[in-house]
Amino acid sequence: MKILVVEDDRTIASGLEYSLKQENYDIVLCHTAASALEVMNEKIEEIDLCLFDLSLPDGSGYDLCKHVKQRRDIPVIFLTAFDDEVNVVMGLDMGADDYITKPFRIRELVSRIKTVNRRYNLNSQPKNTIDFENIQINTLEGKVFKNGHEILLTALEYRLFLLFATHVGQVLTRAQLLDRIWDVAGDFVNDNTLTVYIKRLREKLEDDPQKPTILKTVRSMGYKVGD
Repeated sequence: MKILVVEDDRTIASGLEYSLKQENYDIVLCHTAASALEVMNEKIEEIDLCLFDLSLPDGSGYDLCKHVKQRRDIPVIFLTAFDDEVNVVMGLDMGADDYITKPFRIRELVSRIKTVNRRYNLNSQPKNTIDFENIQINTLEGKVFKNGHEILLTALEYRLFLLFATHVGQVLTRAQLLDRIWDVAGDFVNDNTLTVYIKRLREKLEDDPQKPTILKTVRSMGYKVGD
């Protein structure tokens, strides 16, 4: 289980990292909101749970909670020194799953982590479809539909589009795409091949491939779907 810990107090952060690693958790440690956002934007699919300090030098745990919840439905626990109702309620309204007031014992925190994670596993239902705009992806059957009509994609086209669909609003560079869609069957995917597949996806999915609204180009950066 990989936990993203965001805590600006380096003494507390170091203690948390050491103690949670002793409990066999994989820890990604950040001291600022900016560094946490970088991790979430690049590795959100790898994170299983987040521990956010509410007060950070360049932001707040509230903002980080909102950011992560927009991308993945994973547990968030706030670490707070403020034991008043306003801060607690605000945090829960933002989507946090629990909070713990500093100072705390590590055994209590581990118990909260296990409880929240268990609750998530019990409440989560398998989601077999991804929907945005007029496109639907049935991940169980590996099919893509536009306005209710199936769009026939090759295996690599499907994998590429699924990668975009699971990172809605995030810009993916060409290097990231090439790294993630490398064909396990051994087919070589190079930069020119990627360009061809992007073009084919647009021809199949866009109303006007010359003016794409689904698979957008972000100049000098890469591609993204959604806002």
